Amino acid sequence: MDFTSRLRSIRAVIGDRVLIAATKYAEPPLLRDLFAAGVVDMGENRVQALLTKQEALADLPIRWHFIGHLQTNKVAKIVNRIETLHSLDSLRLAAEIQRWRKTPLACFVEVNISEEPAKSGVSIEETGEFVEKLAEYDTIKVVGLMGMAADTEDTEAIRAAFLRLRILRDDLCRRGLSHAPCEWLSMGMSHDYPIAVQCGATHVRLGSILFRNEG
Repeated sequence: MDFTSRLRSIRAVIGDRVLIAATKYAEPPLLRDLFAAGVVDMGENRVQALLTKQEALADLPIRWHFIGHLQTNKVAKIVNRIETLHSLDSLRLAAEIQRWRKTPLACFVEVNISEEPAKSGVSIEETGEFVEKLAEYDTIKVVGLMGMAADTEDTEAIRAAFLRLRILRDDLCRRGLSHAPCEWLSMGMSHDYPIAVQCGATHVRLGSILFRNEG
């Protein structure tokens, strides 16, 4: 697939933000084309799929991100095979990372900014305390916060959710925590990334807008 035109239109919106290709519905041959078009950051949300795709694309210097919910019993399988985790949401998960990770891992703390009971993530109210407790784990470096807005057509609700995450990030930055510089914001997917960029996203996770068939 020729990704040139769609990447051009996406980059016109996101500028120099990090584009992470969400690879859930893409097979390795398609990811080779995407890499050739200049996308080096790829994110998977299933452990076995990440391992399979890594093996098939081992000759390419892809930066692999894990962007889905990571079960504690699967940490050992992938924690030394990724550069960034976007879904740190519990001290239990932190303890497993500490147990298995060999070098400090860049982590985004996942925050439930949509406040939906079914969504993963630390609550908005508990985020600050949670991040401070992560100082106990020297294999975790909190590089930022990740959040997903509700799947809605209400753009103002989406904007409000992303702004909540930005305010949280700004507060954590002011605390000057050595283990949590918290400079980045991972937010925005195919349906809402332009709003996320307006609200300060530094990393966007795009899937369907990259891989959908047209015509």
